[in-house]
Amino acid sequence: MKGAASSTSPADGEGDDAKRAAQRFGAEAEQWVASELVREGWDVLARNWRCDGGELDLVVERDGVLRFVEVKARALGDDSGQEAVGERKQRILRRAADLWLDQRGLPAREAAFLVVLVERGPEGFRAEWIDDAF
Repeated sequence: MKGAASSTSPADGEGDDAKRAAQRFGAEAEQWVASELVREGWDVLARNWRCDGGELDLVVERDGVLRFVEVKARALGDDSGQEAVGERKQRILRRAADLWLDQRGLPAREAAFLVVLVERGPEGFRAEWIDDAF
C-alpha cells in the first residue's frame, strides 16, 4: 500500500547483520583460544557453560590447575578489552565459577581467571593473555 509505514528500516537490518558478525567473531575467537590452550597442553572441561546470571566461556585444566577463561574479541586497535572485565563482570564470573565447582563437587585446588583479549588482523588472530587477571 502506497505511503504505508514499514515496521523495519534498512538500518535495522544492518544492525542485525553487525550483531551477527560480532557474535561470529566472538565464537571464532573462543574457538581459536581453545585451540591454542589445547596446543599448550590444557584440557577443555567446559565451553560456554551457562548458569543463572552468568556464563563461563571456557574452563580448562592442566596438571590439576584450573583456569576459568574469559575471551574478549575486539576490533584491531581497540584497547577497551580490560575494561570489559570490570568489577561487575568479575563478580558474575566468580559466581559462575563457584557454581561450576560446586556442581562437580571438586576439591579446593589452584584456580584462577584468565582473560584473553583477541584481535583479528590481516595475519590472523593475535591475543593478549592476562593470567590470574583478578
